[in-house]
Amino acid sequence: MQRRAFLERGLKAGLALSMLNASLALANDKKANSQARIKNPSKSLPKRILGGKIEVSALGLGCMGMSHGHGPARDIKEMTKLIRQAYDLGVTFFDTAEIYGPHTNEELVGPALKPIRDKVVIGTKFGLYYPFGKQMQDSSKKSIIRAIDASLKRLQTDYIDIYTQHRVDTDTPIEEVADTMQELVKQGKIRAWGLSEAGAKTIERAHKVFAPASVQSQYSISFREHEEDGVIPTCKRLGIGFVAYSPLDRGLLTGLMNENYRFAAGDMRLAFPRYTPQALKANQAIVNFVASIGKQKGATITQTALAWLLAQDDFIVPIPETTNPKHLIENLKAVEFSFTQDELAKIDEEVRKIVIVGERFAPGSDAAKSVGL
Repeated sequence: MQRRAFLERGLKAGLALSMLNASLALANDKKANSQARIKNPSKSLPKRILGGKIEVSALGLGCMGMSHGHGPARDIKEMTKLIRQAYDLGVTFFDTAEIYGPHTNEELVGPALKPIRDKVVIGTKFGLYYPFGKQMQDSSKKSIIRAIDASLKRLQTDYIDIYTQHRVDTDTPIEEVADTMQELVKQGKIRAWGLSEAGAKTIERAHKVFAPASVQSQYSISFREHEEDGVIPTCKRLGIGFVAYSPLDRGLLTGLMNENYRFAAGDMRLAFPRYTPQALKANQAIVNFVASIGKQKGATITQTALAWLLAQDDFIVPIPETTNPKHLIENLKAVEFSFTQDELAKIDEEVRKIVIVGERFAPGSDAAKSVGL
């Protein structure tokens, strides 16, 4: 009887161990299959360094339009697939913000990148809000602490690589914001911080307290304001990376938009003077010029516009948006084209002769008032 009980106990233990091993094997297979679907990044994209500390692909991916700003949000599964395709093609820098959605873009980007979190750079932003439909900035320490914890949860990560002040808050001195960013770095919640659409003087003040790794502002061959207002020269002098958002001028430099183009309901560009039918018609001058440069090099207009930005300096990193896999591939091939200094000088001379019609933000609007501070 004792021998029988012993054998029965042994049989049960063996069955339990077998079931445990089978369960572990199944879990490992699922993990392996999941990872197998995500390839190693291509070495075809060159790298650039932001602020001397954050290495990124020379072209990043702006993710806003997947969830926000350009009509209805796109399908989550399709956008997840696109983000991972970008990684497969060599993109390691992905940009989002808590206000995109709000929140839904972070909820898309985080899970999409979770399987490859240690191989990518995630940038998100804080401090821009729209209570009751009116824009406001809040970079108080209390607000930042609340925002960072919420973003970390939505992004499903323990840290954010570049945490950017979305717009300057005139009620909170930039020195206080820099102090808070330094605390977050010490706590391990962020690796570095940045500013967006800040003026040159604010960038300098922030740098004296705790140097930002990047400044993210609008920049394209058809919007060159930051070359003249001191922002880009200040970034270069201080060793701060410049992240160029809207490098295709919100779609103008795709060659697909003219006076007959119709934006989807809810598209933010409906409120911007540069994208009225009259302005789009007038701005075909810059579109045609950039297209003519591309034709000489065998490049598309978008590739030409991105290649021109990359040629401006090696601390500049454009982050074009797209929700289309074909456009993603087209954009990334911009790294295959280059310009000589003579070519750049001639392009500059011709571009300065072209009058760009329409402000990027409606004059007097909250958006217009919140840039360059």
